[in-house]
Amino acid sequence: MASKKDLSERDICTQFILPALRAAGWDIATQVREEVGFTAGRIYVKGKLTTRGKQKRADFILYYRSNIPIAVIEAKDNKHTLGDGMQQGLEYARILDLPSAFSSNGDGFLFHNRTITSGKIEQELALNEFPSPQQLWETYKTYKGIVTDEQERVIAEDYYSDASGRTPRYYQQIAINRTLESIAKGQARILLVMATGTGKTYTSFQIIYRLWKSGTKKRILFLADRTALIDQTARGDFKHFKDAMTIIKRKKIDPAYNIYLALYQGLTDPNGDDAYKKFSRNFFDLIIIDECHRGSAKDDSEWRKILDYFNTATHIGLTATPKETKYVSNIDYFGDPIYTYSLKQGIDDGFLAPYKVVKVTLDVDAQGWRPPKHFKDKDGQLVEDRIYNTQDFDKNIIIDERREIVAKKISAFLKGHGRYSKTIVFCIDIEHAEGMRSAIANENADLVSKNHKYVMRITGDNEEGKRELDNFINPNETYPVIATTSKLMTTGVDAQTCKLIVLDSNIGSMTEFKQIIGRGTRINEEHGKMYFVILDFRNVTNLFADPNFDGTPEMIKETLEEEDISIVDDIEPTEPIIDIEDGSEIVIVNPYPPNIRPGGQVQEGRFRKVRVKGVEVSVMGERVQYLGADGKVITETLRDYTKRNITQEYTTLQSFLAKWNTAEKATAVIEELAAQGILIEALQEEVGKDLDPFDLICHLAYDQPPLTRKERANQVKKRNYFTKYSTVAQQVLQELLEKYAEEGIENVESLKVLKIDPFDKIGSIKEIYLAFGGKLKYIEAIRELKQELYKSA
Repeated sequence: MASKKDLSERDICTQFILPALRAAGWDIATQVREEVGFTAGRIYVKGKLTTRGKQKRADFILYYRSNIPIAVIEAKDNKHTLGDGMQQGLEYARILDLPSAFSSNGDGFLFHNRTITSGKIEQELALNEFPSPQQLWETYKTYKGIVTDEQERVIAEDYYSDASGRTPRYYQQIAINRTLESIAKGQARILLVMATGTGKTYTSFQIIYRLWKSGTKKRILFLADRTALIDQTARGDFKHFKDAMTIIKRKKIDPAYNIYLALYQGLTDPNGDDAYKKFSRNFFDLIIIDECHRGSAKDDSEWRKILDYFNTATHIGLTATPKETKYVSNIDYFGDPIYTYSLKQGIDDGFLAPYKVVKVTLDVDAQGWRPPKHFKDKDGQLVEDRIYNTQDFDKNIIIDERREIVAKKISAFLKGHGRYSKTIVFCIDIEHAEGMRSAIANENADLVSKNHKYVMRITGDNEEGKRELDNFINPNETYPVIATTSKLMTTGVDAQTCKLIVLDSNIGSMTEFKQIIGRGTRINEEHGKMYFVILDFRNVTNLFADPNFDGTPEMIKETLEEEDISIVDDIEPTEPIIDIEDGSEIVIVNPYPPNIRPGGQVQEGRFRKVRVKGVEVSVMGERVQYLGADGKVITETLRDYTKRNITQEYTTLQSFLAKWNTAEKATAVIEELAAQGILIEALQEEVGKDLDPFDLICHLAYDQPPLTRKERANQVKKRNYFTKYSTVAQQVLQELLEKYAEEGIENVESLKVLKIDPFDKIGSIKEIYLAFGGKLKYIEAIRELKQELYKSA
C-alpha cells in the first residue's frame, strides 16, 4: 500500500478531503465543486498572436445553494504542512467574497474564519470535524449581516438557467448577491460599478429575475437614455422575460406587465405631459438605471424627476464610469458602490481584452500652425492671423492635409493588421466624422469600390449610418468595417470585434474617455478578437496616467447653500437627444454659441468652420505604448521598463542565470517573465528579432553583450559534442539547432516539433525516440542541448 506521502494532491482530495466532506453532510453532487477555474487567464499579446496565462483555480468551492458559494478549500499533497495552502485559500476567499477558507494536506484541516475580529481566527480540525453546511451557512450569514428569515428568503432564490448552461461569472455572482443582500436589509439606493464589457445587463437581468421570482419585487422599470441600449437589452439577456416584459413607446402605458423597458426621454415631456405620471407613484418597486453616470447624477435632470416620482421604489444605478465632479455626483445620490469590478481587474482575470497604444504626433499638432501673411481659406476669405492648435483643428479650422494624413495612418495600420478589422474613429463632431469618412474612403478606393459600406459615418443625424449600427456590432457581418462617429458610439455599443479605436477628438472628460476605451475591451475568441489597439492623434491617452482612470470613485461634489452653477467649466460633450415620439435620435450639430468657438467665422448667424488647403503636414513621431502587468500603460521606454522589472525580481545576473539554468524548460521562465509584464516580442521588435529572450534579458538588464541565436547555434556546432549519438540522433539534433537559430528555444523544447518538417522525414516520433534510446533519453538529450546553447553564460 502506498504511503500517504507518496500520494498526489489529487489523490489527497479524492481519498481524504471528499470523504470528510461527505461525512460532514455535504452533498457532493450539488454543494461541492472541484478544481473550479473562476478566471479566464490573462491574455498576453505576442506580436500579432496572443496566449492566455494561468486561470485562478480553487481546489474546492463549497455552496450552501447552487447560487451561494460560502467556503473555499485549498489542498496540498502530504509532503506539505496542514496550512501550506492557507495563503492561497485566503486570497481566493477575498476575491470570491467568502468568509471561510480551509487548507488541507489530508491529515485534517486548518480553518480560517474571516468573520472573527478578535480571538482565535484560525483553528486546526481533524478530518471528522469539518463543519456542516448549516454551520458554514451561519458563518456566511454573520459575514453578510443576514439576521432574519425574510432576508434569508430573499437571497436564497436561484438564478435563471436555460439549456445553454450559462451561469454568472464570479464577479457577476458577487454583484448579484450583494445587491440582493442590500435590498433584503432595506437599502433603497444601490450603485454597481462594472467595467464596460463585463456584463452589466446580464447581471441586472439576474438581479431582476431573482427578485421577481421570489416575489420581493413585482413591477420593475429598466431605464436607459438611448434606443440602442433598450433594443440590445430587449433582444439580448432580457428576452427570457418573454410576455412579462414590454417596451414603453410613444407614451403608451399598459399596466398589465411586470418588466418595463423605457427611454427616460419617452417618459418625460418638456411641455409637461410626462408619461411616467400616468403610473401611480408606487407602481414600480424596483428601478434599474443603466449608464447612470449620464442623466441621473444631476440633481435637476429629467432622470431625477422620474426617480423622485417613484421614490418608494428601490433604485439601482449601473455604470462603468461613475461621475464625480464639483457639480454632479452618482455617489451623492446612490451612496458608495456596493461592488466595483474595474477594467484592470477584468484584464487581469482575462475577461477583458488588453490593449496597446500607438501615439502619432503630427507637426502641426505639436508646433501649432500659423497662416502665412494674406493666407486665404478655400472660400477666398483671409484666415485670422494667430496660432492654431489641436483645440482648433476640425472644430474651428479644417486643414485638409491633416485629415488626409490621419486617414493615411489609419489605412496603413489596417493594411499591416487586417484591412477588415472593425474600427471606430472618434471625431470632434458630425462634420469631422463625415470628412474623415470621405478621407478614409479615398485611401481605400479598392475596397470601397467593392462595397461602399467599407467605411460609414454612424452619427445620430444620419439615418443610413444608424441603420448600419447593428451590422457594425454584429460579429458575423463584414460591413461596415470602419465607423466614423462623434458621440453616438461612445457608450452602450456592444462592439465585440472592434480591434482598432482611433482618437482624433479632444476628449477632456474622464467619463467619456473610459466609455470610449470600453468600446474595445470585449473579447470574441471565435472571431479572433483578443486585444485591441488605440491609435491616438491627440494625446488623449495621457488620461491613462490619471489616478482616477481605474481607481476607486470618491465623491467630490460640493454642496453649497445658494450655489449658482448656471455657468460651469466642466461642460460635458453634447449627447444625442431622443425624439420622444418615435425614439429616433436627433443631434444638435453646433450646440455652442459662436462666442465660445474662437477662430471660426459667423455668416448669417450660423457658425462656419474655416477650411484651408496647401498646408504641409507630416508625422513627427510615432510611439507604441504597452499595457504593463500592473494594468497601467507603460510610459517609460520599453528598455528602462524591462530593466527595472527584471532587476526587481532578479537583483543580480547570477540570480537570473541560476533561475534560467535550473528551470526544467526555458519556456517556463519566459512565460513567468511574461506574467510579470516583460514584453519579449515587443523587445525583439525594438532590439533585435534574431536575439534569444535569454540574450535580450541579459543585455538589457545586466549590460551583457548579446549573441544572436545563429551565433549560439554555431558555437554548439563547433564544440561537436554530437559524436556520442547515433547517426539519426545527430541528424535530429542538427535540425533542432537550425530550428533554434530560425525560431527560438520554444520549438526545441516542444515534443510536437517532431511531427513537422523536416523531422517527419527523418522518421516517426517513435523511431526518433529509439534513435536516442527511448523517450526519456531524448528528453535528456534536449536538456543537454539547452545547456550547450547557454554554456558561455
